[in-house]
Amino acid sequence: MRLRILSTSLPCLALLFLPGQPRAQGVTTGAPPPAEKTADTGAPATASPFPPAFPGQTNAPAVTSQTRYQVTTIASGFDFPWAIAFLPDRRMLVTEKHTGNLFIVTQAGEKSPPIAGLPPVDGRDQGGLLDVEVAPDFATSRLIYWTYYEPRATGNGLAVGRGKLKEGAQPRIEALRIIFRMKPTLDSTMHAGGRMVFHPDGTLFVTLGERSILPGRVQARQLNSHFGKTVRINPDGTVPDDNPFVNRAGARPEIFSLGHRNVLSAALDGRNRLWEVEMGPLGGDELNLVEAGKDYGWPTIGYGREYSGAPIHDSAQGPGMEQPVYFWDPVIAPSGMTIYSGNLFPEWKGNIFIGALAGHALVRLVMKNDRVQGEERMHPVGNARIREVVQGPEGALYLLTDEPSGRLLKMTPR
Repeated sequence: MRLRILSTSLPCLALLFLPGQPRAQGVTTGAPPPAEKTADTGAPATASPFPPAFPGQTNAPAVTSQTRYQVTTIASGFDFPWAIAFLPDRRMLVTEKHTGNLFIVTQAGEKSPPIAGLPPVDGRDQGGLLDVEVAPDFATSRLIYWTYYEPRATGNGLAVGRGKLKEGAQPRIEALRIIFRMKPTLDSTMHAGGRMVFHPDGTLFVTLGERSILPGRVQARQLNSHFGKTVRINPDGTVPDDNPFVNRAGARPEIFSLGHRNVLSAALDGRNRLWEVEMGPLGGDELNLVEAGKDYGWPTIGYGREYSGAPIHDSAQGPGMEQPVYFWDPVIAPSGMTIYSGNLFPEWKGNIFIGALAGHALVRLVMKNDRVQGEERMHPVGNARIREVVQGPEGALYLLTDEPSGRLLKMTPR
């Protein structure tokens, strides 16, 4: 039984004034250069059974921001919130995972009643209402999109819904349509993925997990299953003609990439390339640059172990399978992700920010030539778990805390 703490949402004027995160004091497993420390997750290392494939693939040197920032609480009282999306006027859509509620929140912290008209969710365990995105043409179409665990007769599966947002005293969704359903159906409350990213070409990426349990895990590299895949669809749910497997017999045509475990973080970089961070086993969280038709190897290859400590893989490398750009040991338990492109924090341009549920941190990766040059563990919200991080239209960073009275927070320069 899950104990819930329910509270109302109240704007908060309190500010937390924080400098950049001090240099991490712990050293993770691996062999960093002398006199350099690696970023400390606060979680135990598992001693990956395999060495990295290239220098810098793990345990990057710790770095420290020179930028000072402040954190403002915009609103609180969300029941395990999961995602943020911005409307054109800078109001936000915020999802609650287990309840299946979706709210409109103003910059002043005013929260609408739950938006009516969304379909029911399977809110057990890792399930519920997950990501939300605003259509690129929202100003004319009024369409929003969301991912959720869809209850089905023999189990559940991730689905993508869309509908027109009708505002008023009781906002609601009209013209509801389910544009994508993960297949096959499986009775699992875990690892369905659920992040969405719109590409400038108009297509929509959706990340899908392999459902955790063995009957799903073994399908992560099989093209007749959506499990463990990134899919690419048109906004109406149809399949783009240039998808990599669209003409492959027996393959699901929505598939863009395969061999993933549970992708909960995804974002485009300045070149409109898709990056993702996937939740791995012990010692196996991965940062990947996702490209069309490529196989990222799960569960055949990887750097981690089972949660029991038992081995999973015979090797961390294999023919025809991609290496992660970076992996973590100990893990960070990744959540939301953004690649910073704003002007409020010039030092952070091009850096990748990832919510880390393990260690209750915001991870900053300094990148150069598609390699991690440094890693910082920031703690802008104290000891709370960070579920979501997104860049706002003005260049601020917005966060959600993963707790029964979750907070919506804003990071700006001090």
